[in-house]
Amino acid sequence: MHKPVIELKLLRPEIFSSLPEYGTSGSAAVDLRAAIDQLITLKPGACELIPTGIAVHISDASLAGMILPRSGLGHKKGLILGNSVGLIDSDYQGELMVSCWNRSQQEIEIEPLMRFAQFIIVPVVQAEFVAVECFSDQSQRSTGGFGHTGVK
Repeated sequence: MHKPVIELKLLRPEIFSSLPEYGTSGSAAVDLRAAIDQLITLKPGACELIPTGIAVHISDASLAGMILPRSGLGHKKGLILGNSVGLIDSDYQGELMVSCWNRSQQEIEIEPLMRFAQFIIVPVVQAEFVAVECFSDQSQRSTGGFGHTGVK
C-alpha cells in the first residue's frame, strides 16, 4: 500500500524529540501532544486554543488532515473539540492548533506534552458544481430535513 509523504515541521524541537507516530499498525490517526510549558486548567464550559508544536504541509489536493478528539478523553473527562472536527487543507502550512472545549462539570487539566487530540489524513474529492432547475434523478426521499428519512 502506498503511503503518502506528509512534510512535518517540529516547531518546538526543545520539547519534541521525535515525529508523531502511529500507536499500532492498525491505527488510523497519530496522537497530538500539547506543546505548552505549563499546566492549562479548563473550567467547565471553557474553550481554549492549544498549540501542538507541529506544522504540516500535505501538498496533495486529493488529501486533507482532520483533527479529532481522543475518544477516551471525550467520554471519560468531557474534553472535546470546540469546532467538533478541525479540517486541515492540503495547502495549509501553519501550526496545528486545537480548539479544546470542556463540556463537563469538572475542571480538566491539560498537561505539557499530554496526548490530547489526534490527527488523521483522509482522501478528498473536489467536485464540479452545476446549477440545475431540477435534479436528473429524482429521489423518493423527503426534502424535510433532519429526521425525514421516512419512519414506518
